[in-house]
Amino acid sequence: MHNSKTSSFSLHCLVNGRKIEREIPSSHSLIDFIRLDLGLKGTKEGCGEGECGACMVLLDGKAVNSCLMMAVQIEGRELITIEGIKGKAGGLHPLQKTFMAEGAVQCGFCTPGFIIASEALLRRKPKATLEDIKLELTGNLCRCTGYEKVLSAVEKAIGK
Repeated sequence: MHNSKTSSFSLHCLVNGRKIEREIPSSHSLIDFIRLDLGLKGTKEGCGEGECGACMVLLDGKAVNSCLMMAVQIEGRELITIEGIKGKAGGLHPLQKTFMAEGAVQCGFCTPGFIIASEALLRRKPKATLEDIKLELTGNLCRCTGYEKVLSAVEKAIGK
């Protein structure tokens, strides 16, 4: 029997450096919370099954697929979406600049996920090798540009 009542949850977390306190439906996935409750549309839902990486976000500095998590799981934690990825002076992040310079963006649907995954790698391993980059980005799919330009963009962002 279907229960049409939706319970709610009082969520407290840090999103892109801002404290968030919000009453949300406890049934919301993390991507629903990001897109519907916060109105941050940079994070995309591709497959909805954790296979394409378009929905990646940083949770406590680690790249996760937001389509596979419930919003309630981020209680008390730090979330960074693509809108929170910025350069030191607040402008474009070095990864965003190199993705543009290398032409690693075509339709752009997958780009936020690639940048989030790359940022997670470079935070963890600032001098990542090409093999490290390839391994890190195995969970991200692109159907437009291929991967050579993406790999080149991440390599060029190292040390910037």
